[in-house]
Parts: sequence; structure tokens; C-alpha cells
Amino acid sequence: MLHWLRLVRLPNLATAAADAVAGYLVVSGLQAVEWPPAACVLAVLASLGFYAAGMVLNDVYDLAIDRVERPERPLPSGAIAVGRASVVGHGLMAIGAAAACGAAVVSGSPWPAFVGAALTAAIWLYDRRAKSTPLGPPVMGACRGLNWLLGMTAAGGPTALHQWAIPLGMAVYVAGITLFARDEAGRSRRGTLIVAAAAMALGLGMAAGHVWLPLSEGVTTLATRLPAATWLVLWGVLATSIILRAVVAIADPAPGRVRAAVGNAIMSIITLDAVLVLASCGEPWAIVVLMLLGFFLVGRHLVPPT
Repeated sequence: MLHWLRLVRLPNLATAAADAVAGYLVVSGLQAVEWPPAACVLAVLASLGFYAAGMVLNDVYDLAIDRVERPERPLPSGAIAVGRASVVGHGLMAIGAAAACGAAVVSGSPWPAFVGAALTAAIWLYDRRAKSTPLGPPVMGACRGLNWLLGMTAAGGPTALHQWAIPLGMAVYVAGITLFARDEAGRSRRGTLIVAAAAMALGLGMAAGHVWLPLSEGVTTLATRLPAATWLVLWGVLATSIILRAVVAIADPAPGRVRAAVGNAIMSIITLDAVLVLASCGEPWAIVVLMLLGFFLVGRHLVPPT
């Protein structure tokens, strides 16, 4: 079972669920903590199915490379048969697609199904074609942005221009993480790491547009008791901590330091999602999203996130 959990990157499933939940909450603006509607649950199920499928199929298509660079992985080591992993990966993809269609039916909007179809195409494109090309990081970033949209469309959104800043910003942020991790199996090139860290910083700044875009027009959309300026400071502190960890790896691009920076940037997605929910729904729901961090931390002790 540990081999399968390693194959699907168990800790990272919490980040996928956090995106879908946060996307739904940002659009719906729910205040009271209660069991989420069926559309939200189905969007989360779709998100988990798509993410797990992408991870499994990633290793299926990477088998030849992993035999050289990561022979300890479940497939090259022979712990899991490649054919079985392929069947499971495509089955998980089908579950994700079915759940996205279910979210479309329950929400009364076709958009979750369209987003699910786009995610299917993006995951296949990344795993099968784009990964080793310059398109790899943007396509992976698009997967994360679409994951946010999965939850947002299940709630009938995005309903305002500033809400689009979140999926776009998180897409750029994850594209930066993907570029940062490109050579993590060996010694990374410092120039690539610098560009990747800059992309991560740019994406974090774009996502904050969810708050500062309305604020620039004299409007605040915050549901929290925090002033908008305080929220922006909080976001800035989180962003700075992520980038500083990346700077440490840039100074010494050894595999261990790069992997640590990548793992920290992935884990921080949950905290970032919680802070974005804080702006739209207040403290109770932000705490609920933040609790997914516990799942990530426990899962990280069982299997590595990268």
C-alpha cells in the first residue's frame, strides 16, 4: 500500500482538495461552517481523481527516465506492475471526469464538466508530451489553475473580475514550482532556479489581486475582520517565506536543498488557499481549509511529496 501511496503522492492530494474547496468558497462566500453542498463535494472528488491520475500516469510515461534517475520509485523498482498502474491511472481519470460531470448536473451549470474536460486534456498533454519541453511548466500551471476553476464553476463562478486573479496567479505560481523542480534529481542550474523563483513571486502577486484589485477602486470584498492592508501584509509574509526558501536553494542548488524548497512551496499551497478563503469567507472556513495541512504533514512522513 505504501508503494501506491507514493505513486499518487499522498501528501499532495491535500493541496488538490484545498484548491477545489477554496475555489467553491471564494465564489459562494459561505460564512457559517456546515457540510458543503453536493456540488462542492463532487468538485473535490473530481480534483482528487484528476490529481491522482496525473501522478500515476506521470510515472507510467516516465518509466525509462526513472529507471536511470529514480530507480527506487515504485514502477522502475518493480514494486508495482506498469500495466496495473496504467489501468489504475486511467480509472482515476475516469472517476475525475465523472465527478466533474456530476458537479455540472448538481450545480445546474455545464462549466464544471468543461473544466473537467480541459483538465483531462492538460494532464494528458503534460504527462505524455509537454513535460520535457519548455511547455511543461505552463501546462502544469494550467492544471492548477483549472483545479481552482473546478471549485469556482461548481459554485457558479467566477462572478467577478478580481476572482479570476486567483486561478491565474496560482497557475503562474505552480508553473514556477514546476520549473524549479525540473532538475531536482541532479544539480539544478542556478539561472533556471532564479527564473522559476521570479515566476513563483509573480504568481503570488497576481493571486493577491483578489484583494488589491477591488481595493484599488475603493472597494473591499473582505469578509474577515482584518483590514485589507493587514491581509495584504499577511499574504506578503507568506510569499516572502516561500521565496526565501527558494533563495536558499539558489545559493546552493544541491538536490536536497532544491527538493526541500519545492516541497515547501507545494505544502504552502494549502496555507495560501486558506488565506484566500479568509478574505472571502472569514476565519472559520479558513481554519477548515488550513486543517488540510495536517493531512499533508502526516502523509509526508509516510511518502515524499515530490
